[in-house]
Amino acid sequence: MAAAAKKLSQVATHMAIAFVIAYGVTGSIVFSGLAIIIEPVINVLLLPFHEKMWAGLRQARGSTRICYPLVAAEKLSQALMHAGIAFAVMYVATGSAALGGLAALLEPVCNVILLPLHDRAWDALRTRQLSAA
Repeated sequence: MAAAAKKLSQVATHMAIAFVIAYGVTGSIVFSGLAIIIEPVINVLLLPFHEKMWAGLRQARGSTRICYPLVAAEKLSQALMHAGIAFAVMYVATGSAALGGLAALLEPVCNVILLPLHDRAWDALRTRQLSAA
């Protein structure tokens, strides 16, 4: 139950970050609300294709050992795909490559900074609950 609540809270935090950035870029509550739905849906639709491509590359490599440069390349390409989608959504909304680029850079940076703080808060809550029991 607590794991589901934490995951739901992570999703809400991620969406809040995206909303604030989209609102800051567009000034539109309506578009910001649409953007926080459209961007994740596109990511969810494209991610299986991305994963399938990388699974094929790992299989073609033929080794069962973990290849850290390959793992790093996969994660980098996933981050670039995510940033590209964020850019495209903002570019379509604003018609500005500069604003699209700003959103594509800000969202991952904010997520990298704020989501670990979120996770620490949940871990502290869990620790308090366990010590109280």
